[in-house]
Amino acid sequence: MLNIGLIVGSTRPERFSDKAAQWVEDTAADRSDLKLTRLDLREADLPFFQEDLPPLMSGGKFEHPKAAAWEERLSAFDGFIATVAEYNYGPAGVMKNAFDNALNGWTRKPIAFVGYGGVGGARAIQALRVTTSGLRMVPIGPEVNIAADTFMAALTQGKPLGGFDHLNAALGTLLNETVWWGNALKPARNAG
Repeated sequence: MLNIGLIVGSTRPERFSDKAAQWVEDTAADRSDLKLTRLDLREADLPFFQEDLPPLMSGGKFEHPKAAAWEERLSAFDGFIATVAEYNYGPAGVMKNAFDNALNGWTRKPIAFVGYGGVGGARAIQALRVTTSGLRMVPIGPEVNIAADTFMAALTQGKPLGGFDHLNAALGTLLNETVWWGNALKPARNAG
């Protein structure tokens, strides 16, 4: 069984990320091939990147205690799924900062994205694909895009995300691909 970190990618008080994360958790609950652990960026309370050296130059050693704890926590996971809010055509600053405050905990692991916003978070996800590739992660192809009409129905009318067939199908594919890539990369990573 793979240990997958579910990153809650927004820290706003009334964030939609909680709804998206809960839906992912509920959908994955009956699976025997992965276990999700929520990684809430509110709780991580990471500083905005403060290291003296870039992580590649320090070998991924972080001096700030919260960044060092974040790096250590990430090392326990075989891959990640991130809920991605799109703000002004890009990811939330706190999400980008979470990627900047670790290195080795991300390396050679799959990352999948569940985005939401006007175009389903697609532009924010695209930016994060570049960031995660730079961290030597494997951003998987399938993504979930909760576009404006579905997003507004869930946000303002209380409709559950699990009530939309197209989203359930997309999430099923995303989970299957995350497991496939997690199982492919784990032995290679362990072999060094």
